[in-house]
Amino acid sequence: MEKLKKAYYYFFYKIYKSIEYTSELVGGAFWTDFKTGLALIALELWFSCSILNYYAIITSTRFSSTTLYSILLIPLIFFSLINYFAFIKTDLWKEYNKQFDKLPETENKKGTIIVCILIGFIIINFFCSLFLLQKYLFKP
Repeated sequence: MEKLKKAYYYFFYKIYKSIEYTSELVGGAFWTDFKTGLALIALELWFSCSILNYYAIITSTRFSSTTLYSILLIPLIFFSLINYFAFIKTDLWKEYNKQFDKLPETENKKGTIIVCILIGFIIINFFCSLFLLQKYLFKP
């Protein structure tokens, strides 16, 4: 469980650092932790929606819009609560960020590649699941 927690904080750390870097480039270096939390929730929701899309395709289920909103509200609340307790309520993430800043450069580069691959997988998987769902819903 501790390794999973540390991996989650590392994932947050890498997104935080990239948002911090790009925000400084365009002069908008404020609320970086909030922006990172939103990005993390978006990735988590996209992953959840992918699972839901695949479920709908495999089981030949068509959700009504009301049901779909209800189903999506549960992960939204769940991930928002996790992020609230992990990043907003406590400053534990700042301690983790200090630890991760001390990692050797080669280890940090490997972590960056892994996080980028995960983010790419989540985004590509989400849009592929939408494409497949669209083909399923509108097949003749």
